[in-house]
Amino acid sequence: MHHSEYLLDVLIFLIAAVVIVPTFHRLKSSPILGYLTAGIIIGPHALSLIGDTNAARGLAEMGVIFLLFMIGLELSISRLRSLGSKVFGLGTLQVLITGLVIGAVAKLAGLGFEAAVIIGGGLALSSTAFVLQLLEERGERATRFGLATFSILLLQDIAVVPLLILVDLLGAQGGSFLQVFGLAAIKGIAAISAVIILGKYLLRPIYRTIASMHSVELFVATTLLVVLGMGWLMSQAGLSMELGALLAGLLLAETEYRHQIEADIRPFRGIFLGLFFMTIGMAIDVGFIVGNLWLILGIVIGLMLGKTLIITAICRVFAMSVGTSLRVGFALSQGGEFGFVLFGAAMVLGLISADLAQILLAVITLSMIATPFMFGTGKYFSNALRKPVDLAKGNAETDFPDLNNHVLIAGFGRVGQTVAKVLSDAGVAYVALDLDQARVAKCRKLGMSVYYGDADQIHVLEAAGAGKSVMAVITLDKPKVTRRVVAALHNAFADLPILVRARDRKHTATLERIGATAVVSEAAESSLQLGSLALKSMDVSEDEILGIIQEYREDDYARLNHIISGD
Repeated sequence: MHHSEYLLDVLIFLIAAVVIVPTFHRLKSSPILGYLTAGIIIGPHALSLIGDTNAARGLAEMGVIFLLFMIGLELSISRLRSLGSKVFGLGTLQVLITGLVIGAVAKLAGLGFEAAVIIGGGLALSSTAFVLQLLEERGERATRFGLATFSILLLQDIAVVPLLILVDLLGAQGGSFLQVFGLAAIKGIAAISAVIILGKYLLRPIYRTIASMHSVELFVATTLLVVLGMGWLMSQAGLSMELGALLAGLLLAETEYRHQIEADIRPFRGIFLGLFFMTIGMAIDVGFIVGNLWLILGIVIGLMLGKTLIITAICRVFAMSVGTSLRVGFALSQGGEFGFVLFGAAMVLGLISADLAQILLAVITLSMIATPFMFGTGKYFSNALRKPVDLAKGNAETDFPDLNNHVLIAGFGRVGQTVAKVLSDAGVAYVALDLDQARVAKCRKLGMSVYYGDADQIHVLEAAGAGKSVMAVITLDKPKVTRRVVAALHNAFADLPILVRARDRKHTATLERIGATAVVSEAAESSLQLGSLALKSMDVSEDEILGIIQEYREDDYARLNHIISGD
């Protein structure tokens, strides 16, 4: 291929991504679906705009390598220890049981043992990219539901590596399944041990030397060398490059350079991962899918229903409430992006047929599209099960003291902590809610009455004694969440005074309209404080300053807001 043809292919990829992916973003859908759609459009089964798809596919595999490296960076050995039983207990059971059930169904459907094993492992995985995006958007990453979901996803991401190794070994040689699995285990343990020992004693000194040179380019180049170098070493040992990338991430996560490394590598991951999903889209034959639509839809429904039931049951075994268990089951019912990787590799190695690979790719894609709906459905059922009578029996996510005539504080950042200290100094009892576990633990050590809980869920507010409190103070820093909390409290407890922290004039007006008793505008109050300091520096008397400030406050900041907004 001439250089001009390579350049044309690159331009086609970029144009497709720039035009199609933002459309999906505006529709509030995942960029993954945008990249898949872009790949379908430019691929050989549609417009056939790309000439050499093999060259693109080889480059796109780098996206998976960098994704696993980033997962390793986010994990770290200490984080794995802190999540403990949730990851290695809950997550391991989910992968094993779901994989066995799906594999058994595939075997009963007439597929070979090797194909059944690969399909069971691939469809047991869920979409880390999709689910984490939804958790972040809805502010549920730190809830019990979010932590359980994240823990399972974490183990699934770790499980990708042995699954990829297994696929490579099954395709490379004959022999029984036990022989292949045993060989993979021996090679894996030996290679991992060698890399960990080398990495532990070499990586930190290398990065310390490079960082002392103050060269951004050299620092980035070192990270690329570590990622690709460890990947190459794993491949030379007969294992996967993805394993090397994951190990590199885990080892670097323990160093003081992890945040800089993460920032440097993120653009590479994003570009190559987008290219990876586009090449997956290029492999999808829409005509074939349409011709087998009812079969594919049947598999999708069976997969999502089956995974929901299995995961819900496993969560119940780990003593989670019925509502939380259902939410986790619904949230993780889809297929995952790593299924694309496994099934693509299995097809290339001849372990599954091209037609079967098409069906599996379509199943994963359609189940991903259904994920937001499943998220909403899970929350609906969870809320329906969490009635006030159940909360009294201890089904709430947090246990609160039995208080009366206290102040309920939602949000325990700097503003919430200041309010709590003022109340304590006046001898007024309070109960505070916050989703930052580290902050909650730190403040509780100081004797502050703060509890881990999501104020955006009415049953948590009720469990925190909202119905018995004399006042609610909302100091959350997310305007959308603040609006929902104020509306929920006002609807449930119409006589409860609600004091709220607001961003600006527009936010203030909205909060007052939906039920806030009093609203303090950050923009207005900050302006008054700065104005007060300016007047003090100009030797204006304290009485005059207080008079001016009080005049603005008495008319609820109306004149000041008029000045700030320029209306």
